[in-house]
Amino acid sequence: MSGQTAVVVGATGMIGNLVVQELITDEAFRTIRVLVRKVVVFASPKVEVKVVNFDDAEDIAQKLGSGDSIFCCVGTTQSKVKGDPEAYRKVDFHLPLNVAKQGLKNGFDSFSLVSAVGANARSKNFYLKLKGETEEALKAVHMPSMHIFQPSLLMGRRTEFRITEKFAQALFPVFAIFFAGALKKYKPVKAIEVAQAMISCAKTAIPGFHVYSFENIRKLARHKTR
Repeated sequence: MSGQTAVVVGATGMIGNLVVQELITDEAFRTIRVLVRKVVVFASPKVEVKVVNFDDAEDIAQKLGSGDSIFCCVGTTQSKVKGDPEAYRKVDFHLPLNVAKQGLKNGFDSFSLVSAVGANARSKNFYLKLKGETEEALKAVHMPSMHIFQPSLLMGRRTEFRITEKFAQALFPVFAIFFAGALKKYKPVKAIEVAQAMISCAKTAIPGFHVYSFENIRKLARHKTR
């Protein structure tokens, strides 16, 4: 497909920003619509920035517009929501679900979400349980082409400084070389590879509900760069 319109939600985060940068240089995409809470600037005429009130369904519907692919890269942290589980759920569950539902109504065919390895709606861990519930809710939306990406530790630079993540990025890869078999999915992955894998899936728009972890993410990323 050529001349596609893509929407990116969460474009100020590490993966979201990389998705936008990759889309800018990809000739398959003509328009990149970025939905944000406050104004950001991207130096490309392909990018349309839309400031959205994500608590307002009508505003989401209007700013989302029509198009082909949606990339949802949102996510928060306990520190940002001050430990409030409902505030966390509002960002990681309700926002992706509301965008996906509206995207289906607006005629989008493809939806890609950054989730997390180990996501499980029956987990006792709050974070993994929430991610799992989000995945299950999105599956029920029945988007023609739905893609869930489950990376482990992300390798790359953020605009914000997270000391715990920086520490993990320094040490975790050393131990991860021993991960094999069922443990392989827990290997750290480059954020750029996740972004490239998401775009690869959006361009092919394979029908159905698909989940990708370490090996498939890297394979899709290599396919995108060929």
